[in-house]
Amino acid sequence: MKRIDLHMHTNISDGSDSLEEIIIRVREAGLDLFSVTDHDAIKAGTDLPLLYAKCAPEERLPYIRGVEFSCKDEQGKYHILGYGYDPEVPGIGEVVREGHELRMKKTSARLEFLKEEFGFEFPEEEITELLSRDNPGKPHIAALMIKHGYAESIKQAMNDYIDKKRFGNANVRPEKAIEGILKSGGIPVLAHPAYGSGDDLILGEEMDERLQHLMEYGLAGVEAYYSGFTPRIQSGMLELAEKNDLYVTAGSDYHGSVKLVQLGDTNLEDLSEAPDGMRRFLEDVEILNG
Repeated sequence: MKRIDLHMHTNISDGSDSLEEIIIRVREAGLDLFSVTDHDAIKAGTDLPLLYAKCAPEERLPYIRGVEFSCKDEQGKYHILGYGYDPEVPGIGEVVREGHELRMKKTSARLEFLKEEFGFEFPEEEITELLSRDNPGKPHIAALMIKHGYAESIKQAMNDYIDKKRFGNANVRPEKAIEGILKSGGIPVLAHPAYGSGDDLILGEEMDERLQHLMEYGLAGVEAYYSGFTPRIQSGMLELAEKNDLYVTAGSDYHGSVKLVQLGDTNLEDLSEAPDGMRRFLEDVEILNG
């Protein structure tokens, strides 16, 4: 095993590729291990065995069940990844339900906001289709805006319009996400840890304090290898992972055509270069083949 990517999204949440397409893309990218980490959804983890049953044995690449929760508390925003959980154990399902309900409320509120503030209206059947998705989000609303000429790009739609709508307590709390992952036998990991809210960059002592805060709830790892990290950020995260005896993971945050990031773009080309924290993670997490 040489190349891994443990952070990617399908159209179950805010990616553009179906789960079937992701399997093909993963193989084409030359990955040896992957994890689909859709927002507030574990459908990929339950559907992959069904898809693999239709594949030839040589087409079934090893994978890890994954999920990503958008969290917030008094100290900031966090994205918590969960790996290797048992989807049949209630803990993870409870967090998924809460995250999904909050996501649906925010989507409806954003649509109403765009109508009231900017006069952006969409056909009723398109709104119904949007709200029928597994986990609709900002990229889906942005795509509708582009279709109807309200924006020229997803970035413009979000920056100039969608993100003008602010929410208070509309995210899962990090302690609940971590608890649910742990209850289901999973490993909670902080995604792209150096990035906070908006353009905030969290490094050094401030980052260490954030880790200590989340470790009190049971955080067990950090995504130290990430497509958007500079060598300085990556080095700092690896140092903090070693200092705090945390697992280390690597992820691209691939979203298909929604972002420019490519599968396997983790800044870790070969597992032979991986630190001890990643080796321990791969030894302790459940890796599946179908």
